[in-house]
Amino acid sequence: MEGTQIKSVMARQVFSGRGEPAIEATVITNNGGKGTVQVVSGLSIGTHEIAFKFDGKSEWRGRGVGNAVRSITEEIGPAIIGMDATKQAEVDDVILNLGGSDAKQRLGGNAVAAVSAAVLKAGAESLGIPLYRHIGGERAITLPCASYGCVSGGIRYSEGIKSGSKPTYSFIGFGFSSFAEASYALFEVFSKWETKMNSRYGLRSQEPSPYYTCSGFFSIPKGVIESDKILWDEMTETINSCGYEGRIGLQADLAADCYFDRKTQVYQGLFNSDPRNREEQIEFVASLVEKYPFVIIEDPLMEDDFEGFRILSEKTGIQIVGDDLFTTNINRVREGIKQKAGNTVLLKVNQIGSISEALEMIQLAYENGYGVMPCSSRGEGIDICDYSVGINAGSIRESSLGTPGTRFLEIEKELGSLARYQGIKGLKGKKFQKGEV
Repeated sequence: MEGTQIKSVMARQVFSGRGEPAIEATVITNNGGKGTVQVVSGLSIGTHEIAFKFDGKSEWRGRGVGNAVRSITEEIGPAIIGMDATKQAEVDDVILNLGGSDAKQRLGGNAVAAVSAAVLKAGAESLGIPLYRHIGGERAITLPCASYGCVSGGIRYSEGIKSGSKPTYSFIGFGFSSFAEASYALFEVFSKWETKMNSRYGLRSQEPSPYYTCSGFFSIPKGVIESDKILWDEMTETINSCGYEGRIGLQADLAADCYFDRKTQVYQGLFNSDPRNREEQIEFVASLVEKYPFVIIEDPLMEDDFEGFRILSEKTGIQIVGDDLFTTNINRVREGIKQKAGNTVLLKVNQIGSISEALEMIQLAYENGYGVMPCSSRGEGIDICDYSVGINAGSIRESSLGTPGTRFLEIEKELGSLARYQGIKGLKGKKFQKGEV
C-alpha cells in the first residue's frame, strides 16, 4: 500500500536509560506512521551475540555509535525507502543482504536491530493497530506473569571484572487471575521489601527510567553481607509475610558465565566467596530450588554448557532460561533443543539483529515446547510489553510496575474478556505441569 511505504529513515546517537551512548532510529511512512527505537549494549554480553558497531575512539570511552549511525543514514535508509513497512520480512531481507552476506557484521548489529524494530513500529502505526496486534494478529491475547526486580548484583564476593550487575533477583507473581491482580500483589511485596532494605542496609533502589525498565533493584555493595543466602531468606520472608506464599516466587539471572574462570574451570564469587566446580555449581543451584521459592533461573551455568542446562532442567523441574546460552540465535536454540538444554529462551532481539530472525527463532522454540521470555535490558522500553503480548509469552523479565506496568494494564483493558493471564501455566518445567509450587 502506498500509505505504508517507508518515506524516511533517520538515526542519531542519544543517551540511553543507563546514561551511555545508544543508537536511535526513526522510520516514517507516507501516511505518517512513525517508529522510533533505541538500542543499547547490555551489561552481561554473551560471546555468541551479534557484534555491535562502536567508534572505538577516546570519546565516549570508545562506545560512541557514530559509525553505526552512518550505516543507517548512508546505506540502510536509502536501501529501504519506498518499501512497504508492513512487510517486515521483505524489509529485513534487504537489510540483512545489503552489500553481501556479512551485512550485520559490516553495518553493525546495533544499526540493523534499530532499523528493523523501527520498521515494525512504523508498520503498526501506519495500519492504525497496536504493536502487539501487528506482531501476533488476533491470537495475541496472553499477558505474561508479572515480575519486578528486587536485587542487583555487582562484585560482592570477588574482584571479577565481568560480573557487572549480576546476579539479579526478582519477584514474580504466578498465582493470580489477571495481570492487574498480580501487579498489585507485586507492589505490596516490593513496598515491604523496600522498607526492609532501607531500614536494614540504608539502601535505596535504582531510579526508574522510561527506557531501562528493569527498575527497582537494590544494589548490594561489597562487604555488606556474607552470602546471598541472607537475601534468599529475606526475600522469602517478605513474600510470606505479605500472604503470598505459593502465589509469588523468585526468579534469578545468575549470568554464571561472568563468574566462570575458563583456566581453572571453577565458578568464583557467585552467591558467596566459595569456588565451585561444574558439578558443585549444578548441585548448589538445584539445592536453591529445594529450599527457596525459585520458579525461574536464567543462565545458571557458563554459556556453552548445553548438557549442564539439561541436567538442571531435569533436576529442578522449574523454568531454566538460556540468555548467553542461546543469544536469540536460531542455530543455538536448535542445538539446545537437540540436547534438551533448558526449556526457555530469553528474547533480546538485538542479540541476533532483525525482527524477522527473532520471530523465526520464536516459532522454532514454540514448535518444540520451549518458552520465550522477553527482556527489556537493551533499550526496548515499554515496547517490550507489546512484544510479550504479541508472541503470547508466559513470562517476562521484570517490566511489570512503573511505565511498563501501566502499558500492560492498558493492553489488558483493551483485550477485555479476551485477555488471558496464564499464571503458573505460562511457566515451563515439569514442576509446574504437575501443579507443584
